[in-house]
Amino acid sequence: MVIVQLSGGLGNQMFEYALYLSLKAKGKVVKIDDITCYEGPGTRPKQLDVFGVSYERATKQELTEMTDSSLDPVSRIRRKLTGRKTKAYREKDINFDPQVMERDPALLEGCFQSEKYFQDCREQVREAYRFRGIESGAYPLPEAYRRLEKEIADCPSVSVHIRRGDYLEESHGGIYTGICTEQYYQEAFARMEKEVPGAKFFLFSNDPDWTREHFKGENRILVEGSTEDTGYLDLYLMSKCKHNIIANSSFSWWGAWLNDNPEKKVTAPARWLNGRECRDIYTERMIRI
Repeated sequence: MVIVQLSGGLGNQMFEYALYLSLKAKGKVVKIDDITCYEGPGTRPKQLDVFGVSYERATKQELTEMTDSSLDPVSRIRRKLTGRKTKAYREKDINFDPQVMERDPALLEGCFQSEKYFQDCREQVREAYRFRGIESGAYPLPEAYRRLEKEIADCPSVSVHIRRGDYLEESHGGIYTGICTEQYYQEAFARMEKEVPGAKFFLFSNDPDWTREHFKGENRILVEGSTEDTGYLDLYLMSKCKHNIIANSSFSWWGAWLNDNPEKKVTAPARWLNGRECRDIYTERMIRI
């Protein structure tokens, strides 16, 4: 059996669930650990339900066995004598790790941020991420978002994801800082305006005040109204845009990937993380600047 651990926000959860689908398509017995990273206070919400997807959940007992963490006396004495016999495996780095696809039994930990993990079942992944919750009304689309959806459909729309907040902090070792700068966005705007006549930009950001101040323009519309718990609303509208300017973020990566415009243009930062080579995060359609 293989257990895939869910972690992080919606974008990360989508990569992890895509891996789950890929491993199942290969005939493996696969379950999801949606317990470990979501038990404590302050954790980010699990949001895969907006897609109406289902999965088999790993039990706490199965996780205990995988990590060899039973607290019974015999197990504790054995670990002291012979060491822990965990089956947990963390991907080597940010790039595609073939070992992830081969380990069995295993508890797989990581972000798995590459299309290569689900290349053989792309259409199955696309079908899974159909926003069934919005279609059914279980996750209602606010009226303001419905108006924006129509406007996006009726013009040469370009989504622009501007992530600030935690990306400005040094708490992550500075791996995110100084990448998606104001200059990056201005160059991306200029490229899109040149290649997409009449381009209209829809701005999505967790710092709307800063975005409103720095990216003013008649052809720029700030999308407001979502929260941490309803981020899927922004992802939904991003996926409806005809072209995309993404941040170094799994969230807008998926917004661009779910965009089904065959002529789409996707702009991404040439550097994804500071100090790390992230070659496998990029897809063939991405223009790196």
